[in-house]
Amino acid sequence: MEILQARNRQASVRIPPSVMKIAFITLGCKLNYAETSTYERGFIAGGFETVPPDGRADVYLVNTCCVTTHSENKCRNIIRRCHRHNPDASIVVTGCYAEMKRDELAAIDGVKLVFGADEKARVVPDTISMLAGDGRRQPAKDTATFAAYSSGERTRSFLKVQDGCNNRCAYCTVPFARGTSRNIPICDAVMQARKIAAGGIREIVITGVNTGDFGRSTGESFLDLLKALNGVDGIERYRISSIEPNLVTPEIIEWIASGTKFMPHFHIPLQSGSDIILKAVGRRYDTALFASRIDAIRTAMEKPGRSKVFFGIDVITGLPGETESLFAETYEFLEKRIRPAYIHVFPYSPRPGTRAAAFPDQVQDSIKTERAARLEELCRRLHEDFIEDNRGLPEKVLWESKEKNGMMSGYTGNYIRIERPYDKGLVGKISEIII
Repeated sequence: MEILQARNRQASVRIPPSVMKIAFITLGCKLNYAETSTYERGFIAGGFETVPPDGRADVYLVNTCCVTTHSENKCRNIIRRCHRHNPDASIVVTGCYAEMKRDELAAIDGVKLVFGADEKARVVPDTISMLAGDGRRQPAKDTATFAAYSSGERTRSFLKVQDGCNNRCAYCTVPFARGTSRNIPICDAVMQARKIAAGGIREIVITGVNTGDFGRSTGESFLDLLKALNGVDGIERYRISSIEPNLVTPEIIEWIASGTKFMPHFHIPLQSGSDIILKAVGRRYDTALFASRIDAIRTAMEKPGRSKVFFGIDVITGLPGETESLFAETYEFLEKRIRPAYIHVFPYSPRPGTRAAAFPDQVQDSIKTERAARLEELCRRLHEDFIEDNRGLPEKVLWESKEKNGMMSGYTGNYIRIERPYDKGLVGKISEIII
């Protein structure tokens, strides 16, 4: 219940006498966007006025990412740009980069507060205290999971139910940046979902660092969470943002396919289609298990006359030891065996402090780039094939509010983007179409 606690603490601090303008800049994953949105609601409740990220603000809040060296460079450049916009502004930094390299960020001109992984519930109250003249102080630790959800869109919200990871894959900094696996209780997740529904939003994307590991800190199960959320009135569609293949259990598959609000859309990380690479970097499955879970989902959910399941697959190209033949295994596994609707391609970026950074047989950057390009081209072809496989099949579209060139768009249950002439009356509504 850390959001309520934060609000109680916030109420006790002295609010600056004049209305202050605050801008929010978010980098990285959907978790960061959900967290930033929660901070924004807190600051608005505290009397702040929001301005665009490129506007002149009294406070800039930068929610950072450190998944690659490029991400870190981008974060630093954005912070410096905020300082140039207004040298008198207070810059507040949070997110994964803030956890990993607090001192480095604190040394940048304009940065007044840095909040790490266990300090997120303190972002709003401590920032307000600092602005009210209570001094610059080190944020207090708060080991509970920071409950968060995104707002601002009229159709979809990202609900954070879990944070951190215990897997310790050889290439990954997430356990260092976000801590160990932990989660909010199911009752809190349901309460957050009801708030989202009260705002008129129809679809929730359940998100976390290792979402399927939900329950580790409360003794509950991910399946029980799904069942509880399924009963929230006003929410008509759910998606699971990302789930490890070994955590997509047969029980979860069977329940989702039984007729629930959960869409035929799965985002499942593969990382490599080579069992040699998977074992070397410490993944908790092999290609046989991965393929079996994809097959089980398709068998349970793809029926004659019904749309196909959308699979988005994460792949890291250029992991240490990935020879051309091992890369070919990944390519063939995706093209011939899995045939996903989309491939999220990430060239491997060595991260200091991880085991993989010290592995021999590091792959040249030029080779990573070339392999990534080949996978991107494969992605393009597979996505086109997926759309063609769905032609003529009935689906339902949740229409979004954005208008571009007189057109509006929305997504089917299996995540195909559909366009039509703009009709204000359809915004936030679900209608049946033939793909």
